Amino acid sequence: MALSDLLYPDNPKRKQELINLHQELLDCMSTNFCATNELVGVLNEHLGCTIPHIQMRESSTVKENCDIIIQVMSEIQHQVQKIDSDMKEKLEPVLYQKLYDIKEPELEKIAIAQRVFSIILGEAASTAGAVAIKLLGCNLLTLTVSKLITLLAQIGASVLGGISITIIGLGIEMILHAILGAVERNQLLTAVRSYEKHLAEFKAASEKYQRAIHEVTSLVRQQV
Repeated sequence: MALSDLLYPDNPKRKQELINLHQELLDCMSTNFCATNELVGVLNEHLGCTIPHIQMRESSTVKENCDIIIQVMSEIQHQVQKIDSDMKEKLEPVLYQKLYDIKEPELEKIAIAQRVFSIILGEAASTAGAVAIKLLGCNLLTLTVSKLITLLAQIGASVLGGISITIIGLGIEMILHAILGAVERNQLLTAVRSYEKHLAEFKAASEKYQRAIHEVTSLVRQQV
């Protein structure tokens, strides 16, 4: 047992708590990587996008992995905005307004969107119009992507950012940064509190994000 553990007996417990929180964060990030790839697949297959799929890098830090998913989420936002711009450019104002009219039947909206995608993609399947309408009308997806980008940026900039996503050796790495038990204890407490705060917000936003993607992918399966 290290001298710091003798002086501060709660340190081993804090270290294990930190490792557990770290694993929770990684599990949540991994789920978001999978959900994002699922949405990317739909955009690429049905709307003619060319967004690259992403993969967590075990040899990289939390911040570097946050940056990877932020980049793709930003591209998804850009593509949704582009779809909206294409609709606005190629449709008469009255038809464009119908796309956002909650009283307008969804099938009518899909038919309107399909006209645009027939021009953009040539012979486009009806799925393209349905997916486009779902994305444009899904404020939940738009809001959750923005929220997740903000949270991921905060996590990357926090004390968590520089930690490798690989769990093995995490406790040792924390100890190496401490010379005195008091310093190590303060670092552990700060890290644990930071994890708890960010993880609670991150998990809540991630669940909303995944639900929104499930709505889009379920629609695609129904159309097919």
